[in-house]
This record gives sequence, structure tokens and C-alpha cells, in this order.
Amino acid sequence: MTMPAALLSLERLDCPGCSSGPLSFALRPGLSLVRGGEQRGKSSLLRLIAAAAAARGLGCFLADPLDPAQDPTPARAWLAALREQQAAGWRADIAAALGTAFALDEHLDKALFMLSAGSRRKLGLVAAAASGAAITLLDQPFAALDGRSARLLGELLAEAAEGRERAWVLADYELPAALAGVPLAATIELGD
Repeated sequence: MTMPAALLSLERLDCPGCSSGPLSFALRPGLSLVRGGEQRGKSSLLRLIAAAAAARGLGCFLADPLDPAQDPTPARAWLAALREQQAAGWRADIAAALGTAFALDEHLDKALFMLSAGSRRKLGLVAAAASGAAITLLDQPFAALDGRSARLLGELLAEAAEGRERAWVLADYELPAALAGVPLAATIELGD
């Protein structure tokens, strides 16, 4: 099987906040890992990737459901705003199915501040999967998830790893155990 073409290639990217110096990498369809220790620039790199994708006209998804500025926003309205931003590729069927699978249906009319960190993170994962974005960026998506939700996310990302159209980028300290054995399109090391 031939390697799919890169959706985004970055050469000698200066990442302020990343402690590893200029970075060069290509994001191809499938699942990639940005691995790094505490304060090594994982979140900064995701924001730089999002900016680079936008500058090239690529659809990109990066959202932070834990942002305190969003606290008063009802969950349903938060999803609706993201649906508008991602209108070209939004998959309502995926949003509905994952919302039910993550047991979020009963929480959609609550303000985000009323949801646990895990529920807010699950809301972000629903939006990420439904977005249809060519590049989907996830910052520590397994944090604060219950076991059942972590297994569901593992299945979702294992399926994404086999995908041929979207590049999913997961930033975390290590490859989560739920993804052991899942083929990665790339690993971007930021050091410990």
C-alpha cells in the first residue's frame, strides 16, 4: 500500500513554547501523535498547525470545550456554533450517534459550567468527529474520561488511523494505552 499524500507539510516550523527547536513534519491521513512532557509545547504546536492549515485554506478543527470563556454557553449552542464553522463537512449523523454513545443527550441543554470536565471533553470529541475537517487536532482527549468513554474514543481513533481522507493529530504525554498497536501516520517528538 502506498503512503497517502501529505495534507499539510511544515518545514523548520518555529514553535515558541516548544522546547525542541524548529520542527519539520508532514501530516497525512490517519492518526498522528504529538508526544511531549509537561510544558513542552504540545498545545502551542496544535495552535500553530491550525494556523498553518487555515493559511493554506485547509479545513481544520481545534476547539477547547474546557475554555472558561465558554462556561455560560449551553452545550447545544456550543455544538451549533461549531456546526456553523464546519458547515462544509459537518456530519449530523455522526454528531447524533456519538452524542448518544457518550451519554450526552441529557446534558445538551445545560450550560457548559454545569458539565464535568469529562462531559465537556466528550462534547468536544463529538464536534471533532462530526466536523469532517481535513485536519482534526485533539489536545489530551483521554483526560477526565470514564472507562467506557475512553474505550469508545479508542475505537474512534483506531478507525481514524485507518482513514484515507482526514489527518487526526493527538497531543499527549505518551501514546494512550487504548491506542497500543494502532498504526500511526507520524510521531512528532517534543521531548520529556
